[in-house]
Amino acid sequence: MTLSKKNRTITILILGLLSALGPFSIDMYLPGFPVIAADLHTTIEQVAYSLSSFFIGISLGQLIYGPLLDRFGRKRPLYAGLVVYILASIGCALAPTIEVLIVFRLFQALGGCVGMVAPRAMVRDVFPLKENAKIFSLLILILGISPIIAPTAGSYVIGAFGWSHVFTVLTMVSTLILLVVIYWLPESRQPDPSFSLRPKAIISSFVIVIREPQFYTYALAGGISSAGLFAYLAGSPFVFMELFHATEQQYGMVFGLIAAGLITCSQLNTLLLRKFTSVQIINVVLFLQTMVGISLLAGTLLSDLGLYSTIFLIFLFLSCQGFNFPNSSALSMAPFTREAGSASALMGALQMGFGSLASALVGITSDGTAVPMAGIMAGCAFIGFVILMLGHRRIRFKAKERDIEAQALDMIKKY
Repeated sequence: MTLSKKNRTITILILGLLSALGPFSIDMYLPGFPVIAADLHTTIEQVAYSLSSFFIGISLGQLIYGPLLDRFGRKRPLYAGLVVYILASIGCALAPTIEVLIVFRLFQALGGCVGMVAPRAMVRDVFPLKENAKIFSLLILILGISPIIAPTAGSYVIGAFGWSHVFTVLTMVSTLILLVVIYWLPESRQPDPSFSLRPKAIISSFVIVIREPQFYTYALAGGISSAGLFAYLAGSPFVFMELFHATEQQYGMVFGLIAAGLITCSQLNTLLLRKFTSVQIINVVLFLQTMVGISLLAGTLLSDLGLYSTIFLIFLFLSCQGFNFPNSSALSMAPFTREAGSASALMGALQMGFGSLASALVGITSDGTAVPMAGIMAGCAFIGFVILMLGHRRIRFKAKERDIEAQALDMIKKY
């Protein structure tokens, strides 16, 4: 499928809006944790479980949408998912207890996660392979606006109207996105009746994806290191608003500042790709992120970090994600064409699965300090870097095997 320059720009903007729906759903209500806890007669730690349930829903939902996107094309599953998201957002706005909120957040994620799977698959459908990392960087530019706007906007909505109206706003935004998708987003892949939705066929498709060394190396390394972001999302309301006594508006400003680093680096990534490969960039970035994570943990354990030094180290840590996400995504998706939807779903499920685990661990290990958040962030970066180094060996070994097979086939043809 070939897009005109105008349609190319429109498509990237719409895919960016779809990708931003999930982060908006996370970031916009974070400043309201203390208010939600007081209103629903619970604790901030209990409210954080509504964040964990959202991550779990995204993980499971992506595994569902992957095969649906390959079978029915890209747009029909988008319609279904967005409708589920809208209905669940209404349920969140009306939730009378924390338990009900947690459940509706799960369904909100099950619907909204289609906005994460479909854009990755459509990038692989529409754009040349060599441009994929650059397109993902452009999507992050749009995606990155949400952490800047969402917490600040959420804090003002909560202050003026109450926390439940955050979900009213999300309902309105998602309805607008649905209309844009219906009328302006081109279909990038027609339905494929030959793609079976039987469990055995779906599992076989996932097996094809997961057995590819290039996929599991970059999907796991990128996903686990990205889980540090989710640990930050779960722990930052307590760390900044309880330990450092920041107001809701100040927290929103800090959140936006840190997000600005991620956005800036995602655009710097497009410049670096002119001189370096995605592999070279991600090697350096994961090493640097590991070092910053260890510094954050050490400073927290020694109680040497104040507000500004904590912000600075977290800023550096999450800025690395601006390089990590586009390159790990492009490298993970590169080997696939027919299974692009399944590959996108599996990659997203792994990322969000690790993210939900990291956010839950922050709540479970909560001890009234910043150590749980800092420790999990550092651990995620370190494990991701180790997997990357080990995976490179497997990729090189697999490449040699393929070269030997190709040479053998050539010899058979000759003789």
